[in-house]
Amino acid sequence: MTNIDDVRERFGRTADRVAAHSAEQIDTVREELRTLLNPSGDERALDVGTGAGTLALALAPLVREVVGVDPVPELLDAARATAPANVTFIEGDATSLPFDSFSFDLAATRRTLHHIARPELVVAELVRVTRPGGTIVVEDQIAPIDPLAAMEVDRFERARDRSHTRLLPDVDLRHLFEANGLVLQTRSHRTEPRELDSYLELAGCSGEERDRVAALSPGGREGYVAESAWYVLHRN
Repeated sequence: MTNIDDVRERFGRTADRVAAHSAEQIDTVREELRTLLNPSGDERALDVGTGAGTLALALAPLVREVVGVDPVPELLDAARATAPANVTFIEGDATSLPFDSFSFDLAATRRTLHHIARPELVVAELVRVTRPGGTIVVEDQIAPIDPLAAMEVDRFERARDRSHTRLLPDVDLRHLFEANGLVLQTRSHRTEPRELDSYLELAGCSGEERDRVAALSPGGREGYVAESAWYVLHRN
């Protein structure tokens, strides 16, 4: 079971605006990573679901080498346009990575799991390609604890973006990490207000579709508040 065609269609169609949005986030993400990881500068790092390269480009000055992987060619082209010499971008599937086991010191994925039909495969692949003693980083929007509230958010997100699958709550993410033998070292939670018009614009919603999706917003037509978290994990 895969939804990779939905991902390619949605993000290929909106690649220009996604790339512009991604570029605006690089400096902020870099400071978050610097605080969370305190890297040595000699790491070989992997960014799975890199999109237009936000995480990979944020990591670039902090490590020796970065490889970014994504299934959307249009986003990869945008990422390559500003990539420094130590960053490489390749097309690939997050659930079946084209790398040997133990190839990286650091493997990360940001805002990816809720676009994957089987996120457990992504986590398993992150573990496979990371060397023993290495670090895995996951950042994503998380589902509300209340299951009815979670259903409401997922209904809105799927209407906005058909590549959205399901937000995982914190407890499910922790169980997924534990099932793969990962040890949680750091968790950083963030509350993220989202202005509705720009959020719908980012996904390419327009006309009657835009009005229909806006009516489903959990926070009303002004916007809604999303919850997200960073997880830094040790790979035994």
